[in-house]
Amino acid sequence: MYYYIKNTLEKTNKLDFKGKSGQFVAVLTSAEWLENRDKFDMGIEMDIDLSAIHSTKAEVNYDSLTGTFSIPDRENISAPNTNFAFALDEKGIVFIDDSGFVDKTISNIISSKRWTMPSLERFIYDFLEQIVSRDQIILERVDKELDTIESNILDGEEKDPSQRVSRVRSDLRDMRIHYEQLLDLGQELEENENDFFNEDNTRYFHLFTQRVSRLHDLTASLREYSIQIRDLYQSQLDIKQNRIMALLTMITSIFMPLTLIAGWYGMNFKYMPELEYKWAYPAVIAFSVAIVIVSLIFFKKKKWL
Repeated sequence: MYYYIKNTLEKTNKLDFKGKSGQFVAVLTSAEWLENRDKFDMGIEMDIDLSAIHSTKAEVNYDSLTGTFSIPDRENISAPNTNFAFALDEKGIVFIDDSGFVDKTISNIISSKRWTMPSLERFIYDFLEQIVSRDQIILERVDKELDTIESNILDGEEKDPSQRVSRVRSDLRDMRIHYEQLLDLGQELEENENDFFNEDNTRYFHLFTQRVSRLHDLTASLREYSIQIRDLYQSQLDIKQNRIMALLTMITSIFMPLTLIAGWYGMNFKYMPELEYKWAYPAVIAFSVAIVIVSLIFFKKKKWL
């Protein structure tokens, strides 16, 4: 698929490399790139293995800028990333993609963007914006999920959020790494080392890095929040255990004197005169009840109950 950058992306069947038709966008499969790369005259021998891509980055060459994208699936971040590569110079940009991600993104740009001052820089900016367009909503959704978990923990309704919190923290870690790579990419574009871009238009890349920086900071904040929730749940468990231990301690304190009485009168000595008294048994009962009542009053005053 070939496009010229006009007020929007205009599809064309063939690029005119010798004419002055303007800057272009090309989307090729890895097989098409191997077959047609000499036509683009970018001075690179880029053999693409899309399965070997593991990060988003850009590399400055003598007369071109090349790089790769590794985009997490926003609906299932733990799933395999979408990988594709690119190469660009002052004439245009070529995407090498077997997944269909670039075609879908370009279709979104065509349907939603009209440019009064079209340029390669503006297209790249809109393309990068499409990658992170829904991320603010996704991170807000994660924030609400963590809020719900925290509320349930405080209300005692959350059984064990460890797996949920661990999944969220893992996803946020992957997103943070993704944003760090996008920041590096945006800064590389903004530096414009090969002077492929109009200096006035490099502001687009600065705007993009600022947005990604905010997303990165929000992601780091949410990850810290998830760690706090894990600690909160552990503290709630400690409080419950302390209450149980306090209850067991109070029960033990009440029954210790009763156990002493039972053990004392369980001794088989011949001369224990009170064993012959008629009022001995009721007296022991009354004394035991008094011990229980006095202990409960004491614990109540100490606010242990």
